[in-house]
Amino acid sequence: MHQPPQTPEAALPPHATGTVSDAPPGNWVDTLAPAATRPFLRLSRADRPIGTWLLLLPCFWGVALAANADPAGFRPLDLWIVLGCAIGAFLMRGAGCTWNDITDREFDAAVARTRSRPIPSGQVTAKQAAVWMVVQALIAALILFSFNAMAIGLGIASLALVCLYPFAKRFTWWPQVFLGLAFNWGALLAWAAHSGSLGWAPVWLYAAGITWTLFYDTIYAHQDKDDDALIGVKSTARLFGSNTRPWLRGFLAATVLLMTLAVVLALPADAPLVQLLLALAGVWGIGWHMAWQLARLDTEDPARCLQLFRSNRDAGLIPALFLAVAALV
Repeated sequence: MHQPPQTPEAALPPHATGTVSDAPPGNWVDTLAPAATRPFLRLSRADRPIGTWLLLLPCFWGVALAANADPAGFRPLDLWIVLGCAIGAFLMRGAGCTWNDITDREFDAAVARTRSRPIPSGQVTAKQAAVWMVVQALIAALILFSFNAMAIGLGIASLALVCLYPFAKRFTWWPQVFLGLAFNWGALLAWAAHSGSLGWAPVWLYAAGITWTLFYDTIYAHQDKDDDALIGVKSTARLFGSNTRPWLRGFLAATVLLMTLAVVLALPADAPLVQLLLALAGVWGIGWHMAWQLARLDTEDPARCLQLFRSNRDAGLIPALFLAVAALV
């Protein structure tokens, strides 16, 4: 009997191969991870590390700014804070994304970019995803409980934001605000893990992170605005429409101003001028990177929006690195 020609795997739709359409091609999950683990790692977005970076970078800001405010500078414990935040960011981003996919499984099935995700494509069930979410959260809790009492309390409080975020796009045009509240909580937590307290400097740093999130996630949301309109999902991309660029300029300016305020309030009055200039150079650096993104933005080009969104790893690393160097002066 004549056999039909085999369809090359690359020609099959993502749901047929188990891959996710918006994951980078050739990522480590698709190529290296054991087959049985791949659906769960995809739930955690392990194949798309940019989200982990965006959750982790405010933690780096927080501990580095706290070290600038501390006459002793960095402390040995800060190495564990940085490592613990890195592992915790991976786990809690994974748990949050799993929760998001559980709650959004019907929406994801209706959107071209997301229907290949593990739950709508049938790679895992919602119950299996829930178990995976709990496992990730429990491991992250073990790390959190190694920090001081203030940081532990802040970490527990953040769960309310994580739980609420997936529902925000159902009742507000500003779901990116809720993402910003959740994703930048690490700035407060890492500051508290270093210092054991809070103050206005980490609060303004947290606010700067929120406006930065409004900037990059509005760009990201422009990929889905047509599908979102069809299924009734709200976003700042849909709200701003053709006026997106002026709004993004405002978020850029707010990020720079709020982060500048955080630096000025954090540094002691007798801090060396070079320390202040180094810290502020990081603020100016993220501002210039955001301006670079804005100059290249085409909200009608989904590929360009995704490219610019991913570039925010580099944008967020700029103040982290400059703040760290400033604390060592």
